[in-house]
Parts: sequence; structure tokens; C-alpha cells
Amino acid sequence: MDVILIENIDKLGSRGQVVKVADGYGRNHLLPKKLAVAATPQNRKWVEQQRQRFLKQEAVEKSEAEDLAKLLEGVRLAFTRKTGEQGTLFGSVTAMDLASELAAQGYNIDRRKIQLPNPLKAIGEHDVPVKLHREVTVSLKVAVEAETPSPPESTGKQEP
Repeated sequence: MDVILIENIDKLGSRGQVVKVADGYGRNHLLPKKLAVAATPQNRKWVEQQRQRFLKQEAVEKSEAEDLAKLLEGVRLAFTRKTGEQGTLFGSVTAMDLASELAAQGYNIDRRKIQLPNPLKAIGEHDVPVKLHREVTVSLKVAVEAETPSPPESTGKQEP
């Protein structure tokens, strides 16, 4: 099935491009979510008319992503997690954790743009790539630190 993409889709194509996809993927995913339209002669003419608008929109999105990348270059995120005796983490730091911490600092970034194939499970400094645009990727500094155990609370009773 041939479709014309209305949105940029990773590993498939860019806006305005005619691509061949499996029938089920086209009918059940791309068309209902309005990510693509069927590649009919009428839709091909419409896309040619919209090509200039697509190019302008692409340029605006890229410049916004570059501006955001400049702001994110100096950002450092720090997380504290409980650790075992050998320094292994009991939990992990996920892309969702990174996105919520960035949101707390005023950066609204979708967690799917954070390119973290596996959650961070080691103490130390990590570089995590964030893909803001097809052509713009920035690296975040993420520090994972061990949580220091708090001293035991006294119950008021004295031991003999």
C-alpha cells in the first residue's frame, strides 16, 4: 500500500514523502491516526500544494529544536537511589524519571525523545542522548548517586 506521510515518522520517512507500507500498518495505524493519507492522484496534488508549508514548518521546528539544544547543553540531572553492599542499584533511572526531572526544571520534553535503550542501573555520571528533531540531538549529563543511609531513630528505650 502506498501512502503519503503527513508527519515525520522515524525509520519510515519524512513529511510529504510517498512510502510503501504493509496494508495492515497503513489501514490500522497510519491512516486512523492521521499520520498519512492514501496515495491517490488527488492527494498527490494536495501534497505538492502543501510542500512549501511543510518546508516552512520543518524549518521552524528545527530552529526551535536547536534553541532548546543550546539551553539543554548545560543541564545536569542528579538522582539518588538506594544501593546494595556492592554498589548495585535497587531501582533504576528511566526515561520517565528524566522527563519528569526536566519538567521540574522547566523543560517540557517528551519521554520518547530521550534515547535511553535500557534504564540506568549503575552509579556514576552518564551521557544520555535526547533527540529533539531528526537532525538535532543533544547529550544530557545524568548523575546517579548512592543514597546515604539515615541513622537509626531512637525509640526512647535504653538497652541494658
